[in-house]
Amino acid sequence: MSMTRPRYASEFRERMIELVRSDRSPEELAREFEPSAQSIRNWVSQADRDEGRSHDGLTSAEREELRRLRRENHRLWPDHGRRAPIGTVPPDPSGRKSRPQPSNPTTWNPRSQRIPKQTNPLLGE
Repeated sequence: MSMTRPRYASEFRERMIELVRSDRSPEELAREFEPSAQSIRNWVSQADRDEGRSHDGLTSAEREELRRLRRENHRLWPDHGRRAPIGTVPPDPSGRKSRPQPSNPTTWNPRSQRIPKQTNPLLGE
């Protein structure tokens, strides 16, 4: 089970970023304060993107816009991107019941249906 904790205050993160930029290592700061060295590195990288120093990812504003658009897409298209479980029978678009109906639709596999052997009267079968 993972341990979760509340987010660090933005003032605290800004102070860590300032300390890294003033030539203190993230490892040194991690030993002195609570966050991990990787968390501090992530904060510095995100601050660099937000300030235009780096272009290797999304800025905070772009990330928030993407989150908002995904939320809106999910609200407008709730079933988009979801697929039926493997083995379920897709509905017949014509509405006819021409397809064999499984006894259990979640486990039905069309390949498991037995096909009657075809007889050929010319061959004497």
